[in-house]
Amino acid sequence: MADLDLHPFYITTAISYPNGRPHIGHAYEAIAADVIARFQRLQGRKVRFQTGTDEHGLKMARKAEEQGRSPAELADQMSGYFKAMCDALNISYDRFIRTSEPDHHRASQAIWQAMEASGDLYLDRYEGWYSVRDEAYYDESELTEGEGAEKLSPQGTPVEWTVEESWFFRLSRYQDYLLGLLKQPSFLEPASRRNEMIAFVEQGLRDLSVSRTSFDWGVKVPGSDNHVMYVWVDALTNYLTGLGYPDYKPDGMDAFWPASLHLIGKDIVRFHSIYWPAFLQSAGLPAPRKVFGHGFLLNRGQKESKSLGNVTDPLALAEVFGVDALRYFLMREVAFGQDGSYSPEAIVLRANAELANSFGNLAQRTLSMIVKNMDGKLEAFERADADVALLQTVTIACGTELPRAFNDLSFSTGIEAWLRAVYACNQYVDDQAPWGLKKTDPDRMKAVLQTLFIALRDLAIAIQPVVPQKAAALLDQLGIPEGDRSFAALADTDWFNRLVTSGFAVSPPMPLFPRLELPAKDDGAD
Repeated sequence: MADLDLHPFYITTAISYPNGRPHIGHAYEAIAADVIARFQRLQGRKVRFQTGTDEHGLKMARKAEEQGRSPAELADQMSGYFKAMCDALNISYDRFIRTSEPDHHRASQAIWQAMEASGDLYLDRYEGWYSVRDEAYYDESELTEGEGAEKLSPQGTPVEWTVEESWFFRLSRYQDYLLGLLKQPSFLEPASRRNEMIAFVEQGLRDLSVSRTSFDWGVKVPGSDNHVMYVWVDALTNYLTGLGYPDYKPDGMDAFWPASLHLIGKDIVRFHSIYWPAFLQSAGLPAPRKVFGHGFLLNRGQKESKSLGNVTDPLALAEVFGVDALRYFLMREVAFGQDGSYSPEAIVLRANAELANSFGNLAQRTLSMIVKNMDGKLEAFERADADVALLQTVTIACGTELPRAFNDLSFSTGIEAWLRAVYACNQYVDDQAPWGLKKTDPDRMKAVLQTLFIALRDLAIAIQPVVPQKAAALLDQLGIPEGDRSFAALADTDWFNRLVTSGFAVSPPMPLFPRLELPAKDDGAD
């Protein structure tokens, strides 16, 4: 991403289609977006973070019909599961949006009317292939053949021949504009996704069918009540709805549009980097600053599916392993933008090695020794060369390397830098052996323990976006006021003296990260 700045930051996830319960992929995207939002807040930026559910479309209408109830009843129930997932995973959204809400219908109709005023909508007849599961239209040239000569979309989903009256959007008019946008490296990442979309546009764009008459579960087309909007027109507009569009207010559109980042899965890049910018340009609105298409999360190297019986409930994982341990694993394990894999064994291995044994144990033994050997009291001390060297290592990792990597959405790289600082602290403990200094050089023992205390504060501040609950618990134990936990606070050289002067005393610590055990096979976690 661009260099750090203090402009307002608007981040969105893709809104989830609630025709089934949340799976680990939904959790992965929500956690990644939350890490970004928390990181940007700690940088001092005004942040707005939106997630939610995409409730319209033929897929929801058919699912409800199968169950003998209305689409609205299905949406109410299923959307609740997604909101519960976000709340359980400590997702710090500012709005959980539902596309069935009245203000969203208003915003969707407003952007439709703006596109119509630009002369980009016209009524015609649609004949072509449509995937209900993808809610997407496909050209014949994009299809593959499945078993029994069944035609499949590029995503491997069934398609059906559709014939109906439809409003069309003049997508072809925006080919040059889109190519110019896509050739800006910062607009769409990773580069592999950008190259795919450039190739798609260069093949030539056809006008896009943007309404349906074969069902009525959706946003009504203004002036054509027998038409509902194509679900992607409606769905994409949620990013504007959350800012109060079509109204412009200081805490809404005026402050936060264009969006800083649309965080989405790689399978919906076309909608966000081609259709959406074209709709916005037609409506007289700027494109988002960045679209990032992350990879898939695989279960032991396999894509999850009901037929394989390997669909994972993210709340079951969080319950077994802990929310922060799960968040840490997902951000640490996968190079963001690429596909990644997880398993209960991998979560336990990494959480125990890095969180329990390295960071958690560092905090536990440092604070325990301060309580035992110093009655929990802090005092001014002279730093030896080894102390200065350690704190410089920690400062660079926490104040420079991790923020730079997180700003580039390279979470695993940033966590690796942080972890090197954790390892440096543990090596320092082994080298200085404070347990042996109490009798031989008590002043040196105090200096070593307080150097570690200072390092722990910096490490806890830096890792807050990833493990917010555990980092807050440690910062509480360290006596750090809530207002002094930003990245800017890392440059504050007087905080320790203020803490000493205040008379703060360390209390016996509570373990941060208890060691994890693999669950029994029948508990649903794997």
